[in-house]
Amino acid sequence: MKFIELLRFATGAIIAHPLRSGLTSLGVVIGVAAVVMMTSIGLGAQQRVTSTIASLGSNLIIVSPGAARGGGGGGGGGFVMGGAGTGLSLTEDDAEVIARDVEGAIAVAPVVRGQAQLAADGANWNTRIEGVTPDYLIARDLTLASGRMFDDREARQGKKVLVIGQTVARELWGEQDPIGRRVRVRSVPFEVVGVLESKGQSSFGQDQDDVVLGPLQAVRSRVVGRRLRGEVVQTIYVKAESEDELTRVQEDVTNVLRQQHRIRPGEDDDFSTQNMASILQASQAAVATFTILLAAVAAVSLVVGGVGIMNIMLVAVTERTREIGLRMAVGARRSDVLIQFALESVALSLAGGIIGLTIGVLGALAMARVGDWPAAVPTWAGPLALGFSMLVGLAFGAYPSWRAARLDPIEALRRE
Repeated sequence: MKFIELLRFATGAIIAHPLRSGLTSLGVVIGVAAVVMMTSIGLGAQQRVTSTIASLGSNLIIVSPGAARGGGGGGGGGFVMGGAGTGLSLTEDDAEVIARDVEGAIAVAPVVRGQAQLAADGANWNTRIEGVTPDYLIARDLTLASGRMFDDREARQGKKVLVIGQTVARELWGEQDPIGRRVRVRSVPFEVVGVLESKGQSSFGQDQDDVVLGPLQAVRSRVVGRRLRGEVVQTIYVKAESEDELTRVQEDVTNVLRQQHRIRPGEDDDFSTQNMASILQASQAAVATFTILLAAVAAVSLVVGGVGIMNIMLVAVTERTREIGLRMAVGARRSDVLIQFALESVALSLAGGIIGLTIGVLGALAMARVGDWPAAVPTWAGPLALGFSMLVGLAFGAYPSWRAARLDPIEALRRE
């Protein structure tokens, strides 16, 4: 019997019972849709984490006070750094030593930070304020939309000038140009000299444009000075010349600070260093593991769908026993019967896979639109979903097909 005829018989059997065929494929539909959506969510999370860490700055090393550990104060751009603001052990002198002695460090930026209430022209806004040096823009890969960055002289003298983010500018002055305007930060008057380019929201839900930057001396003494004494800083950002130099620069920073802090061999550091490359790799590995876990859980639905196909096919064999006997009596071989039922099983599973793939892709795109999430449907999702659907149909349809092919024609014809 020709393969085309077998395919026609299999298709006719499926069409003859549309409701049963649809319910049989439902498990595969749900399984494929779930796998595609879970994988898309995981890849979207991976892209969001990558973009967030990249927004902190490329080739960046973060030096924090205290030994490396989780928790602590919030870092710039929504990244959480361990130990910031607690057990402070870093100073401006440390930053100067790093800039002087570490080869390949093109920007070294000490930072203090806090929250402050801003008031200007009848408007109020509470935001994050950071005391920085001019190198901060280089270290964090920030650019200005308008105005200028304060210079080294203004930073040393503690001039009361500010560079503000887009959110702060919008909340205080709307569409008006904020350059040259006065703003009171905790009752201390500052002048706006620049506005940062927008960076948007981080994957941690923090608005990266809701920030103001001021000279380190001015912010520490006028805004957050009650918590910080002397020349203490909360974080030091070090930008390496290239990604190839990142590991070496990080090691040199560690060695220089150990000497600066007079830490003896064998003693623990009173600071921690992290580079963006290692953080990115760790984050991506964690998200990838989570994605695999989600996809594996969703794949259980495919197994359940395969069991449903097997059950229905066994029922079909019982119902069509006389038909099978008749076909064998007029010349059909056992292999023809086997192939026909296998084709029916594969067709049911493949149809469910196509519908599930469509639902999964549309669902992933809908979630991306509603939840402001990266739409990350992998290119291999389609071939993998359809291939796995066919495999499920073939595997779970094998036993019913074999059982149909093993029927005795005479006994089958006697069956009513």
